[in-house]
Amino acid sequence: MRSVINIQPGHYPTRYWHRLEDGRIQCDVCPRACKLKSGQPGLCFVRVCEDDQILLTSYGRSSGFCVDPIEKKPLNHFLPGTPVLSFGTAGCNLACKFCQNWDLSKSRELHTLAANAAPAAIARQARALGCRSVAYTYNDPVVFLEYARDTALACRESGIRNLAVTAGYINPEARRELFSVMDAANVDLKAFTDEFYHRLCGGHLAPVLETLLYLKRETQVWLELTTLLIPGHNDSDAELERLCAWILEHLGPDTPLHFTAFHPDWKLRDRPPTPPATLTRARAIARRAGIRYAYTGNVRDPEGDSTWCHGCGALLIERDRYRLGVWGLTPAGRCAACAGRFEAAPDAWGARRLPVEIPA
Repeated sequence: MRSVINIQPGHYPTRYWHRLEDGRIQCDVCPRACKLKSGQPGLCFVRVCEDDQILLTSYGRSSGFCVDPIEKKPLNHFLPGTPVLSFGTAGCNLACKFCQNWDLSKSRELHTLAANAAPAAIARQARALGCRSVAYTYNDPVVFLEYARDTALACRESGIRNLAVTAGYINPEARRELFSVMDAANVDLKAFTDEFYHRLCGGHLAPVLETLLYLKRETQVWLELTTLLIPGHNDSDAELERLCAWILEHLGPDTPLHFTAFHPDWKLRDRPPTPPATLTRARAIARRAGIRYAYTGNVRDPEGDSTWCHGCGALLIERDRYRLGVWGLTPAGRCAACAGRFEAAPDAWGARRLPVEIPA
């Protein structure tokens, strides 16, 4: 039985759709191309066919706001040590069986979302909290594109940077609009086989690679990648070597790559948590391949968390989870051998996580 949503006044009209000959409306924001009858939501649940168009039902409604360390996104080469105001909505356009945020990405309870989180209010609160950036995260900003866009524009007017944490599963026209207002992105490259994407995510690898190529070749968006390693699914030496070779050839050696640990969740509970040794092995494979900045995540590993000079091996930014220690960059915030968007000194935010409310 398909779900039906009663559209309420104020839901936001979108423009990435077209009418089919059989009367249905096709959503064109992502490669899924959901073909919808009146009252029917797409797989993401928050983009719905109503009044012969696609409406976004989560505009202005967030699942909550929290100030995080920017390394939690994870972004290690973009304003390290600074606080970022993070938020998401509900829904997702992939169907990952291993989703670590399934309570948000698979939520069908829109009434639980916070109300009155207008773009201008988010920008004001980010500035008041001393945040240098706003992250569109928890679920994928692709599905709340219009809300993310308007918020990012409001943030830019206030001097606040914008970060997309995304799976990169988006069509070209919508992709240009989303990333035109972003300053940095962490793209979740879930694996390096189409079979994995099809069987475990309900999608395909090629559109994600196209997004990565677009970001590298056609934008100034700072790009980092994350791969969640799932024992027995995407952690073989052969697959990791292919993944790293592609990154090296197409994105370059300075693209940071984060290997993070899986824990059993959602619909994939038959696999054990990722052993720390697997992350260490993956990082070693990446470094041998020529990836200069390979990291481990979701485990305590100060060596794998920290940034090291690929030329001389010096410790540049020491991290213990989200706490920064040694800061080995120059007063100008640069290292001659290392790439990134750095400053003269780190912020003192540390590992704190601060839930906040957004005043209307």
